[in-house]
Amino acid sequence: MVTLILFIVIFGVVVISHEFGHFLLAKANGIHVIEFAVGMGPNLLSFQKGDTKYSLKLLPIGGACMFEGEDGLEAREGEEPGEGSFLKASVWGRISTVVAGPFFNFILAFVIALIMVNMIVIRDPVATEVVEGGAALEAGLQDGDRIRSLNGERIYLYEEIQLFTQIYRGGDVEVEYERGGEIYHTVLVPRYDESMGRYMLGISNSDFAELSGLDGFKYAWYEMRFSIRMTYKSLGMLLRGQVTRQDVAGPVGIAVNLVGKTYESTREYGWQNVLVNMLNITLMLSVNLGILNLLPIPALDGGRLVFLLLEVIRGKPIPPEKEGLVHFIGLMFFMVLMVLLLFNDLSNIFM
Repeated sequence: MVTLILFIVIFGVVVISHEFGHFLLAKANGIHVIEFAVGMGPNLLSFQKGDTKYSLKLLPIGGACMFEGEDGLEAREGEEPGEGSFLKASVWGRISTVVAGPFFNFILAFVIALIMVNMIVIRDPVATEVVEGGAALEAGLQDGDRIRSLNGERIYLYEEIQLFTQIYRGGDVEVEYERGGEIYHTVLVPRYDESMGRYMLGISNSDFAELSGLDGFKYAWYEMRFSIRMTYKSLGMLLRGQVTRQDVAGPVGIAVNLVGKTYESTREYGWQNVLVNMLNITLMLSVNLGILNLLPIPALDGGRLVFLLLEVIRGKPIPPEKEGLVHFIGLMFFMVLMVLLLFNDLSNIFM
């Protein structure tokens, strides 16, 4: 029951922030919001306020902010769009309304990261110990060296070094590091550690950053940036076929394997530990939702954005009925995908 409650709260916060972004910019651009819905399926409860219906639905996944004229029905019927129609708003007003959902996910992620950095210890990318016999020692690194970049990718947190080694697939690694205020470069080849089950640079870290002044904002950005990098790198691994079926999860898998197992493994250490881990999951999901919705896929915000940008380039909109058909096909694809993810989640849980 606790797992279910935590899952509903986490998904609710992430979805509401996304849909509220659409809602706020729609109102600012004079677009009539027909319904603001949290969840999917039949209504649990709903109420009307002004010209907008607010709904809470049975399934605690997804949500919607539905605009008048968004589906293009008015144009197909040959009627002139009304003043509150999505089609009547300026193209830049529609673009800002579409982009606002993912943007608000990133705002939520930053706020959560800001809370987190004041509750957890932050590790700078400093080699407090260079392991004997490791790749780093062989490459000339010493205790106290600060890693600045790996293969040209800027490093701000020790966790980013761990992420790099997790997705490392062989080859030389160019390391830029700082020692005594001077910048140095070297090349190393990470070595596979059987006990850890992954490649290692051969350094460890036990030095925690001490926050003061506005440091919290800086490290909150670093934490959010880390989640963004982890998301798009994971997408890259998925497209390259480097992710197994067990690594992919839908809502049920997230609830059971991520939220549930994290709660069970942290509750013995106190509510603060549970809270930090739930905040971290919320941060990751919010970033994931923001990035995934910006992908140029029909039915997603990114797919709608493609049509709007084409309108800017062409100077006139794509016929709404054609755009609507493309999004309908995309919606059918996602419905099939949701079914496949459900079967995959159940398989991972019970098999």
